[in-house]
Amino acid sequence: MPSAPAHRLYRTSAFRLALLYVALFGAAMLVLLGVIYWSTLTVVDRQTTENIDAEIRGLAEQYRDEGLSRLVEILAERSRSVGSKNNVYLLADPTYDHITGNLADWPAAAKGTSGWVDLELQAIDGGKSSIHQVRARTFVLPGDYRLLVGRDMREQARLREIVLVALAWAMAGTVILGLAGGFLMSRTMLRRVDGISAAAHRIMRGDLSQRVPTNNSGDEFDRLAKALNQMLEQIEQLMTAMRAVTDSLGHDLRSPLTRLKGRIEMTLRDKPDVSAYRGTLDQAIADVDAILGTFNALMSVAMAEAGVGRAEMTDVDIVEIGRDAFELYEPLAEEKGQRLSFVAEGQAIVRGQRQLLAQAVANLLDNAVKYSPAASVVGLEVKKDADRIYLCVSDNGPGVLAKDRERVLGRFVRLDASRSTPGSGLGLSLVAAVAKLHGAALSLEDNAPGLRVTLAFPAREELV
Repeated sequence: MPSAPAHRLYRTSAFRLALLYVALFGAAMLVLLGVIYWSTLTVVDRQTTENIDAEIRGLAEQYRDEGLSRLVEILAERSRSVGSKNNVYLLADPTYDHITGNLADWPAAAKGTSGWVDLELQAIDGGKSSIHQVRARTFVLPGDYRLLVGRDMREQARLREIVLVALAWAMAGTVILGLAGGFLMSRTMLRRVDGISAAAHRIMRGDLSQRVPTNNSGDEFDRLAKALNQMLEQIEQLMTAMRAVTDSLGHDLRSPLTRLKGRIEMTLRDKPDVSAYRGTLDQAIADVDAILGTFNALMSVAMAEAGVGRAEMTDVDIVEIGRDAFELYEPLAEEKGQRLSFVAEGQAIVRGQRQLLAQAVANLLDNAVKYSPAASVVGLEVKKDADRIYLCVSDNGPGVLAKDRERVLGRFVRLDASRSTPGSGLGLSLVAAVAKLHGAALSLEDNAPGLRVTLAFPAREELV
């Protein structure tokens, strides 16, 4: 995939978050480095001050114990010592005239004071004259002799510059690394977003088989891509089912509509006959009833799958619904020479939509009676345990092969054995939709011979 233009990267949320992170981290680094800088200089200044104090105390003791001549020797020796070019010494008489030390004259800024002073002294280093900052302390010895001890601050200034340069490089590195990280994160995130966008555009052009690319990293983009792919799979299944419904609906309605049209045209071509007209109208009404039945069944399936009626769910008794369906289909079963049995005890309360549950039970009994031969037994049973309520309908018909049990729950699906019987192929699809709406598990099993259909509902507490 080609790299994203820079102007797009700069507008991404990732880059803006990276900038915010760099700003916050930079501010934190600035505070941290400032503390380090201040702490370092404070330690150096304190060490310088302590060293000067210690040296003055030592020189004062030498003067007190051994006199002025010994102090002059010590100061002369220290002024000439190798490596002491950063040390400043001066001993002067009460009128500030030079006695010994590496300063020619008593600094004007230090006259009339006793304590710490900051001096600017001119020094010659390598033939070049320069002004040096000196931290010094003046001390009045007994006899009004003046003692000055100081340190040239060139090394401290050089250390300060080194620390400042290091801090500046640290800040620059922080900003550069932060911007580079933001750029890389933006490019990575934009590449993922472009992949999702490209897949979405292909899907909008009609290719529902497209999926959002994943990399199995488990990050938020990967989880989002997997969720989108699951949604796309469901949409593809729904679209495929809708196309199948449209094709099946057109196929199943073409025959009755064609028969209806042909019958009316034939009647109109014949000589006027009231009895013929009446017979044609009776047959037309029967065809229209079949078409309306197909449409109504299809609408019921669609409403159940869409969750229509979920807000109207109440506590209903499956035993009562089963008993009503038994009383409705018992005469039909007796007419076909079958025996319809009903087994249930007490109440079996579920949360559901009564009309849809009644229609689902009626569809199961209708199929069982329709496909069972004479002298067979059609059973309707409601039983329960601690967690589930089971509604079972069993028959002695041809049954459904294991490989067809998933397919037979689809819309307009009719197996070869049922082609000769009237129906639209929507009965079991409505049962499946109602089961899904009510959170029930639907299973089809062998009844040896025949089919056993079981709906397992989550149980509710019995009504008192």
